[in-house]
Amino acid sequence: MINIFGKAVPALMLEDEDGLLMPIHIGQSEALSINSVMKNETMPRPMTHDLIVSILERLGAKVDRVLIDEKVDNIYYARITLKVDGVSMEFDARPSDCIAIALRNDAVIMINEDVFNDDSISKENFQGSKAITGIV
Repeated sequence: MINIFGKAVPALMLEDEDGLLMPIHIGQSEALSINSVMKNETMPRPMTHDLIVSILERLGAKVDRVLIDEKVDNIYYARITLKVDGVSMEFDARPSDCIAIALRNDAVIMINEDVFNDDSISKENFQGSKAITGIV
C-alpha cells in the first residue's frame, strides 16, 4: 500500500534484475487477486481472474506473455498475448488484470524498457515496501 493524500492505495511493485522498482497503482480487487496467487491461496469461490483462466484452458488457449508497453497521462497500458492452435492473438487490458492472469499461468511479464526507466526507483528510495519478485 502507498499513502496518497492520507489514503492507502494498493500498488504493485515490479522489480527488474538490478533491483529497481516500478510501482503501478491498482484497484483493491486486483490487489486481492494478485496477492492470493502470490501466496498460493485458493479462495472459497473463483475470482474473476480464476474464471478467465478456466475459460482459456477449456478453449485451449495459452497465455503467452504480457507486455506493459505504454504510459499516457499517468495511465499504464498493457497487452496480453494468447496462443490458440499456433495462432497468436493480442488483447488490450489493464496491467493489473494482465499480471493477475499471467501469474496464474506462469507466463512471461515484460515491461517496455523506456516505460520502466522513466518510472523506476531504487529500493533505497522506497523504504517500507515489499516487491513482487520474479517478474521480468
